Amino acid sequence: QVQLVESGGGLVQAGGSLRLSCAASRRTISGYTMAWFRQAPGKEREFVATIDWTGATTDYANSVKGRFTISRDNAKNTVYLQMNSLESEDTAVYYCAAHLTDRSTNKYTYWGQGTQVTVSS
Repeated sequence: QVQLVESGGGLVQAGGSLRLSCAASRRTISGYTMAWFRQAPGKEREFVATIDWTGATTDYANSVKGRFTISRDNAKNTVYLQMNSLESEDTAVYYCAAHLTDRSTNKYTYWGQGTQVTVSS
């Protein structure tokens, strides 16, 4: 089992930046594809970004391309999401996910508890 704990969320003004962290414990995530998802109030959870186990390949939702950057430090068993030029539409609970098991449905095995990001306009 992998335990994922997100941190770094908070309240920020539009145009500002935040850096989310996802620290894994109990097992290494070095071999796993990792991802960030988010869920805004009244909306379904949506994909934000993903990174392969090497860190060489990343992918982003169109809504965050050019503003968000996903990265990982396998030595620290941690994944990051740098969020710049934040917009009110980015307000959501952000979740970290590990171990992609179904690429067609973007299904992951392990999930964190989420961290709230609120962007004020």
